[in-house]
Amino acid sequence: MPIPMSAPKIVNVAVGILMRPDGQVLLGQRPAGKPYEGWWEFPGGKFEPGEDAAQAAVRELEEELDIHVLASQPWVVREHVYEHAHVRLHFRRVTAWEGEPRGREGQQLAWRALDAIDVEPLLPASLDPIRWLSLPAVYAISDASARGIDEWLQCLERWLEGKGLESAGGSCAAPSRLLLLREPDMGPASFDRLFNGVLERVQGRDVRLMVSSRHPETYAQLAAEKTRGGIHLTGDDLHTSARDPRTAIEYLQVNYPMVAASCHSAEDLRLAGLLKLDLAVCGPVLPTQSHPGRAGLGWEGLTRMIEQTPVPVYALGGLNPAHLDDARQAGAQGVAMQRGVW
Repeated sequence: MPIPMSAPKIVNVAVGILMRPDGQVLLGQRPAGKPYEGWWEFPGGKFEPGEDAAQAAVRELEEELDIHVLASQPWVVREHVYEHAHVRLHFRRVTAWEGEPRGREGQQLAWRALDAIDVEPLLPASLDPIRWLSLPAVYAISDASARGIDEWLQCLERWLEGKGLESAGGSCAAPSRLLLLREPDMGPASFDRLFNGVLERVQGRDVRLMVSSRHPETYAQLAAEKTRGGIHLTGDDLHTSARDPRTAIEYLQVNYPMVAASCHSAEDLRLAGLLKLDLAVCGPVLPTQSHPGRAGLGWEGLTRMIEQTPVPVYALGGLNPAHLDDARQAGAQGVAMQRGVW
């Protein structure tokens, strides 16, 4: 009688992404004697019995780097299968600490800007998070149907010049910007005029333009070609794509530098991870003008929904830049806003 194979044990690992105000992050080289010695990664280590991710991160970073963590926020949770272990990596963004990091285990350390990481080789599980850390704090959503195309394009010009967006303690300032053309009720001719007006204004700037999948795909393809943006899947299109994930992944990765989705449940977020998407939007967090009388998730509800998310999440619904800290404490990348931007 064959003996059933037991499922491989998943090892929970806390990963600390130390982020300096100048945008540089800390990487460490795995010391001799450990698996993948000489490879570079974000510092961290295994949970001890009874620890959660925050507690494990504090202990591991003190043991490895001789620092004491003062402030960190949950971010994404990724699984990766190495030859020696199946790990579940709980990434946390560390924004404040006491002490100057040093390699207590003899490991080399390196501070690097996200666009100038020259240490190698990098552990495979670090590659997507490094790319995602460059995502801005705000995902702006167009509001042209409500304001009118011409008026909204003027708002867009002010936004591109850095005007009209409230400061959130400096946290919203980012060299890159992310813009979604959603406009679910706009007719084809009007959307065509809007799209061309937006493309004319954002080309040559560090703006990634995303287009909702409810519109003809040629617009998203042009946004991908001209701005390194891409397509934002509706909830229905997310589920349709997930019916044949292998085909969908190949198609999306070939055609789009960036793919996003609207998610309304932990299952939706699981599908976003299955399809290897770059980001998701979740909400509504707070009551909104567009859905009066409908209660939002609240910050605790959002935290529960995204606590195991495999992709960066933007909180959505009734938010403005002042909510950025709340969103990040809940584990979000930032906030997605419509009225709060323009």
